[in-house]
Amino acid sequence: MAPRTLSQLLQALPFPYRHTGGDPWIQDVVTDSRQVRPGALFVAYCGLQHDKHAFIPDALVRGAAAVVGERPRETLPLPEDVAYVEVPSGREALAWLCAAFHDFPSRRLILIGVTGTDGKTTTVNLIHSILTAAGVRAGMISTVNAVIGDRVYETGLHTTTPEAPEVQRYLREMVEAGLTHAVLETTSEGLAQHRVTACDFDIAVLTNLTHEHLNFHGTWENYRAAKARLFEMLRASARKGLPKTSILNAEDPSYDYFRRIPADRYLSYAREKPADLTAEEVRFEPGRTRFIARTPVGAIPIETVLVGEYNISNILAAVGVGVALGLPPEAIAEGVRRLPGVPGRMERIDEGQDFIAIVDFAHTPNALEQALKTVRRMTSGRVIVVFGSAGLRDVQKRGMMGRVAGRLADRIVITAEDPRTEDLEAILEAIAEGVRAEGRVEGVDFWRIPDRAEAIRFAVDLAEPGDLVIACGKGHEPSLCYGTVEYPWDEREVMRAALRERLGKGRDLIRPWCYLRALQEKASSG
Repeated sequence: MAPRTLSQLLQALPFPYRHTGGDPWIQDVVTDSRQVRPGALFVAYCGLQHDKHAFIPDALVRGAAAVVGERPRETLPLPEDVAYVEVPSGREALAWLCAAFHDFPSRRLILIGVTGTDGKTTTVNLIHSILTAAGVRAGMISTVNAVIGDRVYETGLHTTTPEAPEVQRYLREMVEAGLTHAVLETTSEGLAQHRVTACDFDIAVLTNLTHEHLNFHGTWENYRAAKARLFEMLRASARKGLPKTSILNAEDPSYDYFRRIPADRYLSYAREKPADLTAEEVRFEPGRTRFIARTPVGAIPIETVLVGEYNISNILAAVGVGVALGLPPEAIAEGVRRLPGVPGRMERIDEGQDFIAIVDFAHTPNALEQALKTVRRMTSGRVIVVFGSAGLRDVQKRGMMGRVAGRLADRIVITAEDPRTEDLEAILEAIAEGVRAEGRVEGVDFWRIPDRAEAIRFAVDLAEPGDLVIACGKGHEPSLCYGTVEYPWDEREVMRAALRERLGKGRDLIRPWCYLRALQEKASSG
């Protein structure tokens, strides 16, 4: 991008600020001091784990031309000749400054935002597939990856919206590549932390709203308000000749709340309730789902490899986007049919075993319940589930997930899922309390095995012909977090290795060396 002066970028800020010092040319906008290059604007804010103001000296050493921060200039180690801008919110300023630096790329794209507790990534992929099938040049940013033409970028270790600098850079690349549409997955943390602020949305989609992320938001009301920001942004977004459309799940308890947020047009969808988009003649077949989508533009026959009733809702939401954009019904149907599945979402792992093995991302009480109800239809044998609950995250959901598993699975293996700096045994006990509340007996029909690879192998060894083993919670994620360290992890490969070992194809189970190392360090420290 062509450089701009600091004062030119500051014109984008929608709130008062205090600018002291000069007006240098800006070559980049960053919030990680390690990414600073000469001429960069460094933006500091008080984060959850780090106060980025502490990295201002490092940014200056690396060549930062100016600094934006939340603290008064006189409290910071700033030379007199360095330009400084004091703002009320560094995160919000970062989003606006990045958007301005990249010339507000979302204003040149039809931008579709998807939020909700569960189903966001699948719905984003469905929408992107529908757009592509209709001949629309579309990009996508999900919590798994960013897709821009033939280029695919990984977007992080754990599921959240990329930071504002990455979001704006991806959108700019889409514009430069000649794309006309973009689909953006927007998490509650991403919305609350202004990662998609300064994005001009045209369509907003809600999948559902269930128990999650209260560790971050504090209350259910705060969590819902964070999700609502996407829909509130519709009104303030630049007009591009398309009605600002809100697509809502009529069966979600928060429907009325979101329906009150102003939009030009509303489309509702539901599996059973009356709505603008509904599903009829639903047929679940082995590895395939068929139904008729009833829409404002007529009936659309749907065929998909996605399984589970919850995916009917995801598909209806995506079909709603196609309807809102005026896409041909046959293109909408083709886009759904084309999607081969989403990595780590009900993904089958087959090494020739005589039972079904699945890896799924379900990590909330609702998602786990839907996953277990879905796989129950896929087997006449037992359902064996492996799952955990992340550390430093919503503690209330641990017992809730235990109760779900205790009610819906035949055999349950509780294990680690990113314990971070929390006591793993305490996490497992909280889950076990929920399992026991459903009358299950430890050592008889449920077990706790902290080592996640061992837990998956144990579940695989439990399986008999016709059973189904499902590992939930990690899905596509490429790491496991113990302490403060992210260790490489691939749940699909761990499952595959456990299956191969059982079948005598080799002893190549991926060792959970991260967990063993953590135990060794704990023992050596006394």
